[in-house]
Amino acid sequence: MQTLSSWVILQQTNIKNHQVPTLKEVQEALVEMEDKPPNFIGSKTWIGSFEIALCIDKFYDIPCKLIHVRRGGELLQKVDELYLHFDTLGSPVMMGGDNDNASKGILGMCTGTENHYFLVLDPHYSGKTLDKEYAQRKGWVAWKKLDLFDQNSFYNFCLPQCKGV
Repeated sequence: MQTLSSWVILQQTNIKNHQVPTLKEVQEALVEMEDKPPNFIGSKTWIGSFEIALCIDKFYDIPCKLIHVRRGGELLQKVDELYLHFDTLGSPVMMGGDNDNASKGILGMCTGTENHYFLVLDPHYSGKTLDKEYAQRKGWVAWKKLDLFDQNSFYNFCLPQCKGV
């Protein structure tokens, strides 16, 4: 959520909110929208791609498209749709699943005749700003072949519908 928020803020000049929301603000927004119960505020409960879409719309007035993949084995069926998103809009995509429940930021794609890759950003890093070589060396950003994703996990993708500059 915060990764997508940062991107939106850096790309959009006409948005009213130029702040990345805190985790508490995200929780409060989801409670206000009646997506979560009041005891969600202050909890350590994770949110998914659907909730991220709600928050991006609420905080920045930018809609998101959601793509659902029933099983990781079906990711190939969404390659063209995801590639079109990166080619036309360019915004990062948030990806989450059930068995493979560690959220991922998808920054881009590489497609070929036989192999397809996502450029994955692990959004769980916190700390000082990393240079790209260090981030790649430590695995915070890496190319991941599609068939390495859990073939039995469902996946949801949140695609902000705003164009980069």
